[in-house]
Amino acid sequence: MLIPRQQAPDLSVDTLVAGRFRLIDEKPERMTLVCFYRGLHCPICASYLKELERLTPAFAERGVATIAISSDDEARARAMADKIGAAKLRIGHGLSLADARKWGLYISASRGKTSIGIDEPALFSEPGLFLVRPDNTVYYLSVQSMPFVRPNFAEMVQALDFVIKNDYPARGEQLLEQPLA
Repeated sequence: MLIPRQQAPDLSVDTLVAGRFRLIDEKPERMTLVCFYRGLHCPICASYLKELERLTPAFAERGVATIAISSDDEARARAMADKIGAAKLRIGHGLSLADARKWGLYISASRGKTSIGIDEPALFSEPGLFLVRPDNTVYYLSVQSMPFVRPNFAEMVQALDFVIKNDYPARGEQLLEQPLA
């Protein structure tokens, strides 16, 4: 289980236009937003990533770099990038399912063709959204077992304004190893 304020797992994937992405090498002013998505087969992912593409400049203004990553191969990742008109958002591909598990992502099995007529991969990861500080510690995380009801990027941009203004710390770092009284 990933815990805020602790080290993020290693993450290294190829991107479509920016070479190899290695989270440990990222040095944004404030954070890196890592958006794990299900893949080309998911119409909800396409809508979600269009919004992240649109708001990537707003994140950048706040010192937050963005990347969207899936287990898709390069061809499927490129098709998704074309579908969402990715110009600013980095698209990573080839996430191993072992690495997806390290990030706490849920794994699903294929149910064949989706509503948009694209085959799901045999196995793929479900969505997750993370903010990681330049020191590679987790600031924020949200992991879903379904493609629905994901964190809202516009609200996240607004929340970052509050976080920056108030130097708001990462929350949720306490583990309950003893029963509550």
